[in-house]
Amino acid sequence: MKLTNKPFWQLTLITLSISISLLPACCAVAAVVPPGTPLADLQEVVRNNNSEPSSLDPHKVESDVEMAIINDCFDGLVGINRMGEVEPRLAERWENEAPDQWIFHLRPGLTWSNGRPLTAHDVVYSWRRLSDPGTASPYASYLASMNVLNAQEIISGKQPAEALGVRALDDRTLHITLRRPVSYFLQMLPVPVLVPIPQETVERFDTKWTQPQNFVGSGAFKITQWVVNEKIVAARNRRYWDDNKTVINKVTYLPLASETAEVNRYKAGEIDITRNVPETLFNALQKELGDQVRVTKTLETYFYEFNTNKPPFDDYRVRLALNLGLDKEIIAGKVMGQGQTPAYAVSPDNIGGITFTPAYYADWPAERRTAEARRLLAEAGFTPSRPLTFTLMYNTSESNQRVAIAASAMWKKNLGVDAKLNAQEWKTLMDTMHSERFDLIRTSWKADYNEPSSYLNNYRTGDSINTSKYSSAQYDRVMENALAGGSAEQARRYYQQAEDILAKESPTIPIYHNVGARLVKPYVGGFVQNRLGFIDTKELYIVRH
Repeated sequence: MKLTNKPFWQLTLITLSISISLLPACCAVAAVVPPGTPLADLQEVVRNNNSEPSSLDPHKVESDVEMAIINDCFDGLVGINRMGEVEPRLAERWENEAPDQWIFHLRPGLTWSNGRPLTAHDVVYSWRRLSDPGTASPYASYLASMNVLNAQEIISGKQPAEALGVRALDDRTLHITLRRPVSYFLQMLPVPVLVPIPQETVERFDTKWTQPQNFVGSGAFKITQWVVNEKIVAARNRRYWDDNKTVINKVTYLPLASETAEVNRYKAGEIDITRNVPETLFNALQKELGDQVRVTKTLETYFYEFNTNKPPFDDYRVRLALNLGLDKEIIAGKVMGQGQTPAYAVSPDNIGGITFTPAYYADWPAERRTAEARRLLAEAGFTPSRPLTFTLMYNTSESNQRVAIAASAMWKKNLGVDAKLNAQEWKTLMDTMHSERFDLIRTSWKADYNEPSSYLNNYRTGDSINTSKYSSAQYDRVMENALAGGSAEQARRYYQQAEDILAKESPTIPIYHNVGARLVKPYVGGFVQNRLGFIDTKELYIVRH
């Protein structure tokens, strides 16, 4: 979920073989208060985070519900600044000695929030734990996608975690060896699952290490209170390496799923930053609150994902028929109506500087799509006398419910399909998804980094994020060729081939490319939501009001 301002093909292997040293520490993401701005005495902010986190262990999570908090409480080797550029965080500098060799130099005097030293050995421990099959991380495949040496073999159980291509040369120096050069390696590093975690604390408290009484982090804030289904509170971490540029002293995260309740509490002054703006109230709130409605174009796609291991969804004709049976223009433009655009490719527009050619059926009139969908269903054995029936699951929210109702009505009208709706709380839905107890399930994906592979890797055979369990030898070859491609244009062509395969095979139905719409109080300064959806609390400050 990290952003860069340069397309990956601008970073050639020749460029990467040169020693690199990036921005000085003074350029790190932090609150920038304009001179003369009167600050409030109470520097506290309340953010709605939409759902109760399933965990705050970086190796046990996969969604922005958890990562929004982890992003505030932990630092990685590098981060993303306001301009979308990679910048130093725990690492003050680095070199790319050879195309497959990276060395990172940590800042002197780094400590955890409990005062213990934070060293390169903590990074080694953390990355080994992430790749270890015993951890069962949803993001286990990420290190393999980065092509860290032996990562795939460790995930497959063929090598021990100690074989991972990462080692500490000393307390402040980290050496990383790749299986092959990756031009966008640096862009992949800021994802929250790669932050170091405290070995001593994890081994002492096991699954309870993220509880407030045990919590140890490396970021600008540390967890001090966690009331399940009510709130999580984090206080300023005075041991944070860049604490002198932090202004907020306390941040509270609420798990409100109801968008109506969220707006009511915002208007009552109980929330400073909402997670959403209800579509039904969007225009009225714009008129009433003006600039308090903030809309950002994000690298996010809203999907319905199939369980491709479960008949009849193991038949691409059924999946493609349901894809064709939706009027995405209506869903994006009228059901949502905040700037969302209909999705006929998995990847959002202009990701990594690429805008893909949409699916071959994108410009078909609705009548042609419907006719083709009916033909495919009939070919697969589903007719008016034997209609397709299945369950669509989604996590509880008014927005998801509105889209689900619209989709089920379209399928019924256009195809005679009966889609039963089942809403589940977020953590339950995640469990359902990973246990494969579903037919079709709502999900969405925000890019971890600004490059097409952040989306397209998710459909490779065996990838830990591939919850649809889609498998195609042809697709796997295309994605391998994209990485091995000798030029940017070759990689782009292979990525287009991958999108074309997904358009036909439809392991997932991309419905719309999303925007980030939030309500933000006028006294909240420093608010920035980047295209990857993150808001860094350490950038914020409260103006006297």
